[in-house]
Amino acid sequence: MPQIPTEPIGSIPRPAYLQDAMKAFSKSEIKESELNTLFEKATLETIKELEATGSPVISDGEQSKPSFVTYPIHGYPHLAADGVIIPFADGHTRQLPKITAGPFRYQTFASSYLEKAKRYTLLPVKQAVIAVSAISLLYPPEGIDGYAQAQFIADLLDEAEKDIRKCLIGGAYTVQIDFTEARLALKLDPSKQLLNAFIELNNKVLNRFSEDERRRIGVHTCPGGDHDSTHSADIPYSELLPLLFKIKAGNFYLEYAAEKEKQSVLKSIKENLQPGQRVFLGVTDVLNPRIETAEEISELLVEASRIIPLNQLGSTDDCGFSPFADDISTARNIAFSKIKARVDGTALAEKKLNSR
Repeated sequence: MPQIPTEPIGSIPRPAYLQDAMKAFSKSEIKESELNTLFEKATLETIKELEATGSPVISDGEQSKPSFVTYPIHGYPHLAADGVIIPFADGHTRQLPKITAGPFRYQTFASSYLEKAKRYTLLPVKQAVIAVSAISLLYPPEGIDGYAQAQFIADLLDEAEKDIRKCLIGGAYTVQIDFTEARLALKLDPSKQLLNAFIELNNKVLNRFSEDERRRIGVHTCPGGDHDSTHSADIPYSELLPLLFKIKAGNFYLEYAAEKEKQSVLKSIKENLQPGQRVFLGVTDVLNPRIETAEEISELLVEASRIIPLNQLGSTDDCGFSPFADDISTARNIAFSKIKARVDGTALAEKKLNSR
């Protein structure tokens, strides 16, 4: 009986009390211990609500991550604020910090979030980590006296390997590498040299893992999702996917529900998906508040199964619902409703395909 696996991407909007507490902590109005207590409360509540959707695989909703990008450097002592600026279509921006001295070391490993999440559930827990290519952008173009870029990259590769390996050892069901800068790289550099450099860097990390380990490692890409806006949705998948599937990972989590040219996306996946790789199509549009029906999601997957081999097909959400901690553009109840629709719609697609 063919089955279609389904997994979340990761982040869930933080509850209002946690948003308020994070703001209060930034103003030194509450103690860190008080904030940590609320992180734990929100993590537990999120996991229980994810369990209630029927999702067979869950995450901690990234309730205590400052953002999906910056968790490894939260508290790093050598940072300046004026790093790379990422513009979004609606006009707002995000700015990465830059490092000012070495040696570079992660301050937080994603396994710490996994360890806490596993206390609250018996279900499989996936854990997201940031792509090494994203962290490579923290090195300033002007360089750092006494700390060459080559040494930074060597240190970064070691830290990124540790980040993934600690999650695998810690019992993560899957480890998802967030590579949302992939399409952005094509927008910044249509020659594809930047994207190829990013892929080469990520593969330098993945080459340190065995084939069996890489089956539990996946790559997520989307055109960015922040405050209901994107940074690179105008870049077609046909430009990205032939290179993306060269990454030496077992699973690929792709935005799909919000894509307008779905047939061309499926065609590109079919042409480039490698044996042993599985593609998880996003079936919920995280930037649209309308809740998809299970029937709609089922039809998306049934249609996709006509082009993508069923044993290489899975379902997911287009992106995380709140990749940055201050993003409250999506209500928590909408996020959980969309996840339930994904779970129910995937089960319905299985039923239809098995009845043929």
